[in-house]
This record gives sequence, structure tokens and C-alpha cells, in this order.
Amino acid sequence: MGTERGELHVAIVMDGNGRWAEAHGCARTAGHEAGVEAALRVIESAPGCGIDALSLYAFSSDNWQRPASEVHALMGLAARFLREQAARAVESGVRLEVIGRRDRLPAPVRHAIAFAERATQGGRRLRVRVALDYSARDAILRAARRLPATVATHESFGALLASVDRGTPVGPVDLFIRTGGERRLSDFLLWESAYAELYFVDMPWPEFGAVDLAEAVAWFRGRSRRFGGLVPRRAHPA
Repeated sequence: MGTERGELHVAIVMDGNGRWAEAHGCARTAGHEAGVEAALRVIESAPGCGIDALSLYAFSSDNWQRPASEVHALMGLAARFLREQAARAVESGVRLEVIGRRDRLPAPVRHAIAFAERATQGGRRLRVRVALDYSARDAILRAARRLPATVATHESFGALLASVDRGTPVGPVDLFIRTGGERRLSDFLLWESAYAELYFVDMPWPEFGAVDLAEAVAWFRGRSRRFGGLVPRRAHPA
């Protein structure tokens, strides 16, 4: 995973769904539905861009503060996405995983998670990790509470961090993309993104597609990465 193998872990904050809907005179839920279509476009095109792990920020722990009607709609979309896309994922060699807390999710969402993860666990072409009720700071705190008395390495702590969110270890984030015009990480994969290249675009998520993903990856491949050293290391070629 990551730069050692010439493959990419890309994290995306899929921002701007509600603003897109409002700009088009639609309810915010219509923006979230359009956002699901954008996610499907990106998932389909990711392997062709050299991406082998894709982490999508779908619902943060802070999003519980939104109106109950919007939260209910988002939970319904999440459950429907996981159930409906499981068969498609199996055919495409995609492994679906969900990271984040599960104890606060509605039962239909938890059941959909279990179904999708079980059905797609054999996927090897692309890992798609959907973050639901996710907070990086909360995950780091929960992992720290489980830290053994012996001194941990970055790698062992990373594995522990993955376990608290029911995920499996994945390489560090290489490219962090955020749509919607904001310029912040919003508590997403903070540990894993320590040396990620940050790519911000103004377009809202529902307008993001395969061409935009390819442009982001091309930009990443042109970066020189030092990882704290003096000798630049070129981002791996295509």
C-alpha cells in the first residue's frame, strides 16, 4: 500500500452537497443523493488512476448536530448505498469497509455494514473505506487507552488505531482531497495524513468526477516529497 508499491491511498472529504442542492433550488437531501452518484463515479475510476485504497468521509461525529431530518436521510442513504452496491462491488473486485463508531448508528445501518463487509471481503482490486460517525481525535484517544505498557512504534499504533474503528491496517494517506471550497481537514484521518499532499478544489462534491480525480492524481505525481529529509523523493510515477 502507498508509495512503496507505486499505489495510492487517497482520502476525500466529500464536501458541498448541501450547498450544491441549495444553489440548484433543491432540498439538501437531493444534494446528498447526488453526492452518492459522485462517489460511485470516483470508485469506478479509482483503480485506473493507480489508487488501491479510497477513504471517503461520509458522516463525521460532529454531523449528529445537524437537523434530525437530515441525519435520518443521511443514515438511510448510507444503508441503501451499502446494500445496493455490495453486488456491484463483488463484480468489480471492490472491498467495502466502514470505519468509525458503530454503537450510535441505527440498526438498519449496522446490518447493512455487516452485509456489505461480509459480501465483499474477497475484493482485491480496490479497498473503499466509508467513514461513518468518524472522528480522528476520538479514534486516537480510544487507541491510546488500549496502548500496551511497552513503547509502541508508529506502525503498531497505526494498527491499533485501525482496530478501534473496526478497520484493517491500511497505508498512510498519500493524497488528501477536499471538495466544496473549504481548506481544512475536519477531523478526518489525522494520524494517517501526517505527510499527505493536500489538494483542495472549489467545486462541490456532486460535480466531482473521473476527470477531476485524474487531475488530482496527476498533480500529486508531480510533487516532490521529502518526509522531513533533505533529498526530495518524487511522488511515484504512474
